[in-house]
Amino acid sequence: MTTSEPTTPTESTAPALAPQKLLAGQKALVTGANSGIGRGVAIALGQAGADVVVNYVDGDDSASAVVDEIRRSGANAFAYKADVSSEDQVAGMFKSMIQQFGTIDILVANAGLQRDSAFHQMTMAQWNMVLGVNLTGQFLCAREAIREFLRRGIVPSVSCAAGKIICMSSVHQQIPWGGHANYATSKGGIKLMMESLAQEVAPKRIRVNAIGPGAIRTPINTSAWNTPEAYNQLMTLIPYGRIGEPEDIARAAVWLASDHSDYVVGTTLFVDGGMTLYPGFATGG
Repeated sequence: MTTSEPTTPTESTAPALAPQKLLAGQKALVTGANSGIGRGVAIALGQAGADVVVNYVDGDDSASAVVDEIRRSGANAFAYKADVSSEDQVAGMFKSMIQQFGTIDILVANAGLQRDSAFHQMTMAQWNMVLGVNLTGQFLCAREAIREFLRRGIVPSVSCAAGKIICMSSVHQQIPWGGHANYATSKGGIKLMMESLAQEVAPKRIRVNAIGPGAIRTPINTSAWNTPEAYNQLMTLIPYGRIGEPEDIARAAVWLASDHSDYVVGTTLFVDGGMTLYPGFATGG
């Protein structure tokens, strides 16, 4: 595969677009929102008019910085420290959000991590931590959000849906990933949890969807893009010829959270520059 000269890895490659207030009056919670994709999504939701709870588990200063940026856009925000794999901490977070914002309209279940290992060397701690945060964490947050959506129902002046959930998945809900079995398993689980939940609650006018990012420039995968050699190797997996930016995911999240996507239910939107096209087969395999 040939590509044009790669962009310097430290430069953003996403086009700049002016924000629209598609989410004015809505209340959003983004988990894992103090860095990477979560940070980008939280800021974009605020720029689109939503008030935002910035969930995080480590990094007080970075969470405060995200809150400040959201507030500069004219929306309200506050940070809440909670481990999404803890039932009690998740319940406390939602209680605090409803006390301060009155309700929730949008959940972006983004918090996730990796603990990579060859399968035969993987420990129970590595397995349980990844499944606990990536999958159980989404279950716990979605359950609390659904309870509030059902209690409140549709408020037509806010949205034509009773609530929106966006599950952050990955291309690895579809593409196997040796050496990362716990991570890929968690993302495969997210896919069917999301689809099953979407089927169950759609009659209540609650929309559940997922985003499947490909290679995105975030701290979790720095080694894949922070040198020209690594970047060039990464490009062999991406037909579109550039790395993704958190803003690419954030714009998709704003759209999925808005009434512009009201007929989109139970879908995974892959934002991956074509990675799920299996570019290795472009010349016949």
